[in-house]
Amino acid sequence: MSRDLNNAVEKRLITMNNFYDELLDVLKQDERFFTDGGEILRNVVYEAAMQMDVGLIKLLFINDTTKKRFFTEVDGIAVFDKVGFGWVINNRQFLPDSYTRFKNKIGLINSRGEFISGVNDIELVFPYKDCVLEAGQTKEDQNRDEVFYNETLAPDEIDRLLFPKVLSEAKRYSMNRLETTTELKYNDNLIIKGNNLLVLVSLLKRYEGKIKCIYIDPPYNTGKDSFLYNDSFNHSSWLTFMKNRLEVAKKLLTKDGFLMVHCDYIEDSYLKVLMDEIFGRNKFVNSISVRDSHPSGLKLSARDKTIIKTKSTILVYKNTENVIINPVYQQRFEWDTHFNTYLIIGSKDEEIKKMPLDAYIKLKKVVSDENFILNEQALLNKEFREFAFKNRDNIFQSTKEIPDEPKEKSLQNEDVVIRYADGEYAFNGRRLSPLSKSIYNVGFDGYYQENFGKLLCDFWDDVDFNNSQSEGGVSFPSGKKPEYLIARLISMFTQKGDIVCDFHLGSGTTAAVAHKMGRQYIGVEQLDYGEDDSIVRLQNVINGDKSGISKVLNWKGGGTFVFCKLKELNQNYIQLIRRAQDDNQLGTIWREIKGTGFISSYVNPKEIDESVSEFKELSFENKKKLFFTLLDKNMLYVNLCDIEDKDFAISDDDKAFTKSFYKEA
Repeated sequence: MSRDLNNAVEKRLITMNNFYDELLDVLKQDERFFTDGGEILRNVVYEAAMQMDVGLIKLLFINDTTKKRFFTEVDGIAVFDKVGFGWVINNRQFLPDSYTRFKNKIGLINSRGEFISGVNDIELVFPYKDCVLEAGQTKEDQNRDEVFYNETLAPDEIDRLLFPKVLSEAKRYSMNRLETTTELKYNDNLIIKGNNLLVLVSLLKRYEGKIKCIYIDPPYNTGKDSFLYNDSFNHSSWLTFMKNRLEVAKKLLTKDGFLMVHCDYIEDSYLKVLMDEIFGRNKFVNSISVRDSHPSGLKLSARDKTIIKTKSTILVYKNTENVIINPVYQQRFEWDTHFNTYLIIGSKDEEIKKMPLDAYIKLKKVVSDENFILNEQALLNKEFREFAFKNRDNIFQSTKEIPDEPKEKSLQNEDVVIRYADGEYAFNGRRLSPLSKSIYNVGFDGYYQENFGKLLCDFWDDVDFNNSQSEGGVSFPSGKKPEYLIARLISMFTQKGDIVCDFHLGSGTTAAVAHKMGRQYIGVEQLDYGEDDSIVRLQNVINGDKSGISKVLNWKGGGTFVFCKLKELNQNYIQLIRRAQDDNQLGTIWREIKGTGFISSYVNPKEIDESVSEFKELSFENKKKLFFTLLDKNMLYVNLCDIEDKDFAISDDDKAFTKSFYKEA
């Protein structure tokens, strides 16, 4: 089987080589496209294609191979795909880098392919845009040159990379219990360990169109986080990384679903343009600014060089036009001084209800009778706070004009308030807004009692980031988000029972909050954080974790979740290489790898063996790096289509769980 697979890969590579050679032969028929020395003039060919050069199009059309690749028949008319042809021409032969026609440039172009400062007809263009970036984020993956699979030149490789994967080692966690499981129930919470792009495409078969809310907190590309592609194409690599994953994530959303990406100033502007392109500009809901730090400590050392960063950004997109957002209110600590009047409803109240236009109710100032200092700090006074809350139906501010102003002369009396049939009041021709309209269920999901509140909008400055690092019983010093922040988002965009997903799960905050709030969840994470892993945190949640939002919800514990992994193939060898302690262990691993045939199709094992003397001269770490490179990165995990292949030795339990996951008999 392994030999057959290698043969298939070699055949695909030969096919790609043959196609490229044949394209060159076609172009050589026009002397405009080559130098006297026989080198192809790529820019000349590209410009000819963009200008729909008749001579070039004829050459491509009369050749069967190029005709099939670059022409599409529409109502009997052959249409030339000049964009697809352009991508091929500007790719360096067989290199995975996919340098586009704009080389290192990143920017906005119009529909004619011209860079612009900004118009309505725009597209974000960057190197690798037409590629799939697997982007493993383990330490070993970061040490290798990432493979950028070109969509035009390597469709077979991409298809194979993105096949659904076999799942393994499934376990069900419940309070004080852990057991192996071979079944995934329809409402199970799920945590999957593995490359998040490969997990996302595996989720499609079961969850496409079923996830209500996706929140991710990916690496911000700061140069200090887990996105360590620090080469000249770091920025475009990050955009490719996000594009691949967001395109799949969108397919998972319900029609009325939402997707949120947490980021900061380094990439948020480019990310918004990219998400506009994926979702549509009309699907952009808003950008939420969150104060996540304060100007203190080492930050202040740069105050004379830059504007200190104290916020991050959450970009919010909806999947369709017609969606419903649940309003969320935050507690108000300052008093609105416009609420400065108090109504005394006298003994004639019953008559007033019967005579809405002649209701005489005395008006007085709050300060004069209660002796409170009425300023923005008034709510900090416990007695005033209790007084205001108790009398919320009697304290008013004057607001909008009355549409149809009554003609009664009583309106000219400054001491007269009119009560209308709808129960509202007016004074001197203006509606009076009662304080009771500023009393809300503050917090999320209605778990907080009534309080003075204000509508939560697009600037959140009241979330405490300083005391969240140990929430859930796991320590995560960098990048951990407070449970209260995620609870707000889940409350705004979901209802109980909806599915929430986070495919950059990290310390597990999203899953922990969703569990406590009665949402079903799917979490994806590739990195292993040991004692601070999301699995540890979720076990704590089930066992009654008291941190984060637990006090607000009166959380007592309970519930279950299922954990599983993508079935490792070459990823298993990566782990073995990582743990190797000496050359003897590496030699044993190399012999086993050769025996499986799961090495890169670009590698000739004989050449490696013949260069053993050069290999010995390498440092131990460089030997490991070489071994990482030799592995076929398309075979890090076992594809679903190979589940019955004996060479992969899939256990009966793993087969049963995988088939349950994909709903196969």
